[in-house]
Amino acid sequence: MTSMPVSERIGSHLKRAEQALSGAKHAALKPSGLTVPQYAALLHLADNPGMSAAALARKCSVTPPTMNTVLKNLRERGLIERTPHEWHRNILETRLTAEGEEVLADADARAVKVERGLAAEFTEAERETLIALLGRCAGFLDAVRSAPGG
Repeated sequence: MTSMPVSERIGSHLKRAEQALSGAKHAALKPSGLTVPQYAALLHLADNPGMSAAALARKCSVTPPTMNTVLKNLRERGLIERTPHEWHRNILETRLTAEGEEVLADADARAVKVERGLAAEFTEAERETLIALLGRCAGFLDAVRSAPGG
């Protein structure tokens, strides 16, 4: 027997919710032909054109090798273009193509339906509280990860 029942482990509930959200977004994005990581990459690139693969990996919470695979697949589909940085030739800047913008618009409309549906499950006060509580969770867990010996 463990010292803490699974039902009392907040992390288990967070993981279950995260997996359910990912699954719902996966299903919603399927008609767009994008995976959730591909969608996330396009979404961040739309807000930050020219991002490097490393910066994009951090924003999307994936490893750099995973992001390189995501970008390779998006480039092969003609959704992004990668060009050397003006001053740092070993850094590739990544931007959406016109087709990438179209695919993102379709995918984002689908993902937003999931987000709005989820938000509708809560009152405005509950949403604000949930966001604040999740922020506290993230803050605590980031501090644990950054602590010496953590």
